Amino acid sequence: MKFKTIIEPFRIKTVEPIRRTTRKERELALREAGYNLFLLKAEDVLIDLLTDSGTGAMSSAQWAGMMQGDESYAGAKSFYRFETAVREITHLKHIIPTHQGRAAERILFGSLLKPGDIVPNNTHFDTTRANVEYRGATALDIPIPEARQPQLRHPFKGNMDLNALEHVLKENPGRVPIVMLTVTNNSGGGQPVSMANIRAVSEICHKYGVLFFLDACRFAENAWFIKTREEGYADKSPREIAQEMFSYVDGCTMSAKKDGMANIGGFLALNDDELAQKCKNMLILTEGFPTYGGLAGYDLEAIAVGLHEVLDEDYLRYRVRSVEYLGEKLVAAGVPIVEPVGGHAVYIDALTMLPHIPQNEYPAWALSCVLYLEGGVRSVEIGSVMFGRQPDGSEKPAPMELVRLAFPRRVYTQSHVDYLCEVITYVHGLRERVRGVRMVESPPVLRHFTARFEPAHGSLIVA
Repeated sequence: MKFKTIIEPFRIKTVEPIRRTTRKERELALREAGYNLFLLKAEDVLIDLLTDSGTGAMSSAQWAGMMQGDESYAGAKSFYRFETAVREITHLKHIIPTHQGRAAERILFGSLLKPGDIVPNNTHFDTTRANVEYRGATALDIPIPEARQPQLRHPFKGNMDLNALEHVLKENPGRVPIVMLTVTNNSGGGQPVSMANIRAVSEICHKYGVLFFLDACRFAENAWFIKTREEGYADKSPREIAQEMFSYVDGCTMSAKKDGMANIGGFLALNDDELAQKCKNMLILTEGFPTYGGLAGYDLEAIAVGLHEVLDEDYLRYRVRSVEYLGEKLVAAGVPIVEPVGGHAVYIDALTMLPHIPQNEYPAWALSCVLYLEGGVRSVEIGSVMFGRQPDGSEKPAPMELVRLAFPRRVYTQSHVDYLCEVITYVHGLRERVRGVRMVESPPVLRHFTARFEPAHGSLIVA
């Protein structure tokens, strides 16, 4: 292109005001929330990067599609439009709608796993791991070694360790009913998986007669990285690349709140007839009839349109470049982040930034609180709070202590990103004064959502 500036490939029709707060107000809000950003009121947040799940802005085409929603209990037209949209991309036989991705995980694992089973993944995310462990199975992470070196640049740090996978399958016959591959690898810094790795994992799984599924939440972003980084794909469209990705799998789980571009929804898609029937039976128990799966007809319409829009090249170029822009500015300012930058988020490396805070005082959690305190920015910890507790109740430090800044789709502009950079750079300047936190209340499962904390040394920032 003649011009280098990547502009937002849309115009703004509707705006929502955001409220500015004072530092004193944020200090009070943080204390009342038990120093847990999940427990803040959204109106007290200036820039909300807690998650990109269901927080995006829908298009005029999606809103128009929603007006066509067929709310029939069974066999609604909206379901068949949704089913067609999913099948055109995945070519999978059975398409089962769910209210979001974790429901698809619960239904799949509830139909497939038993105590003692092992589920390998490049890296499980929180709800995936929780749903595996709830069935008494082991969620085994086997990323490539480069994935756990934040500043190391590698084009596909989301790849699974193929030698480790083959070893697990060879040494555990009958104990591995399914292998999952997360695209992009959220817990590992939003890093993509190469087509070569997807293909190789598929070959190994089928060699041992094991099902191979994608956690496909960000399949379109992964397809874009394959297009721009992997040899032989530069001239292929994101849709063609996505279709090839799905051609190697036996099924997938999907949160349509990510690359479905919708505010709610998900699906489970698979080829096995018997397993699909088990999943549909379980779906009816808790989600609804198999042609709506806990969703309204207008939600199904929004997802059907979103799955088309997410594969648009102009959108993907803007999406990835927006996140990359913040990453470049932070690296230039000396802020340690996971490199290269992922597709949906920038991940700050809190272990490197705050080496004086021990992991049992949760450096990434503390850093996320300080970002809110100083600039009204809400992020999320991907570290020892989220992943430290083991199934037997013991504690083990996470391999990395990251703060994820996840960008909602089509919500923030470049000026918001420039402000973010100012806040993060300012906090980086305070880094030697930041102190850790201690956990004072903790639920037994997915504790990061509702646990409560307090400063470990009287204050988050010492004078």
